[in-house]
Amino acid sequence: MGSFRAFLKRKNIVFSGKRYGIDALGAMAQGLFCSLLIGTIIRTLGSQLGIPFLVDIGAYAMAVSGPAMAVAIGYALQAPPMVLFSLAAVGWAANAEGGAGGPLAVLIIAIIAAECGKAVSKETKVDLLVTPAVTIVIGVALAKLIAPPIGTAASAFGLVIDNATKLQPFWMGIAVSVLVGIALTLPISSAAICSVLQLTGLAGGAAVAGCCAQMVGFAVMSFRENRWGGLVSQGLGTSMLQMPNIIRNPRVWIPPIVASAITGPIATCLFKLQMNGAPINSGMGTCGLCGQIGVWTGWVDPSAEAIAKGAVAITPTGFDWLGLILICFVLPAVLCPLLNGICRKLSWVRDGDLTLS
Repeated sequence: MGSFRAFLKRKNIVFSGKRYGIDALGAMAQGLFCSLLIGTIIRTLGSQLGIPFLVDIGAYAMAVSGPAMAVAIGYALQAPPMVLFSLAAVGWAANAEGGAGGPLAVLIIAIIAAECGKAVSKETKVDLLVTPAVTIVIGVALAKLIAPPIGTAASAFGLVIDNATKLQPFWMGIAVSVLVGIALTLPISSAAICSVLQLTGLAGGAAVAGCCAQMVGFAVMSFRENRWGGLVSQGLGTSMLQMPNIIRNPRVWIPPIVASAITGPIATCLFKLQMNGAPINSGMGTCGLCGQIGVWTGWVDPSAEAIAKGAVAITPTGFDWLGLILICFVLPAVLCPLLNGICRKLSWVRDGDLTLS
């Protein structure tokens, strides 16, 4: 046992919640931001501005989200170069096989593949062959074996959301807003779930509300720790950056979740907010303002999925615009700091708990 521990120490393989649940997860969120999310922002800008070149750039960035996440995880695990570069293939396979659960599949599989690669690195005279072969074979084999069930589980989570849309608008507003908002912050793809479920209409509006509560909420209530960089990266990027902090202290998640439970039914019952653009935009929130652009395009030119459910083009009124602004920006920016203040008074949240690594 002592020799095995010495081997692990020599290979810098540390089995710990911090390394896997905080370091690796935090790096994965950054990899996702630098590929899928920034690509979505660029593609959306290109589409709205009529610049095909930007659309192409965004599409290329989105296509490599799996490799970007896997390499980021390997970097956090301090993998040697041969392992790190080999993780690109592992990430691609895990993300492709994982479907709606792609990011979660990448997280699990890339960790295992990276540690196995580190274990054999520089242990043979043919390291140039052995290290990448072990890393890729183990990673891709695991992707084939366990990524599809992870994707099925993520899709099952999506079915919960789909069933919630069949409830009364008030309860549906709460359920969908909370569930999709949670999915957006978790290492699963809320955008993929919404796309698979073709989530449009009132349910899509509730989903947008929940995602905005998470992104804008975390961005504003953590401003004292993360300043302008954190405001932009979370508010226009992803609240998944807060996952390491949520693991450290789950109570920091209370304000955005409660805020989404408030804004969801306001969206569905008061403002009748519908997201009739492309279903993927229902799960994007304020990432590149894709959720808001989806609502706007749904007003003037509904997507085929929305039309199939009876949506028609409308001329938005001032009340429609007021609802969009309040639900997506104002209410989350007001509610989350207030709720976070209550959590601080109860000593549930302390200074530094929301600091991004």
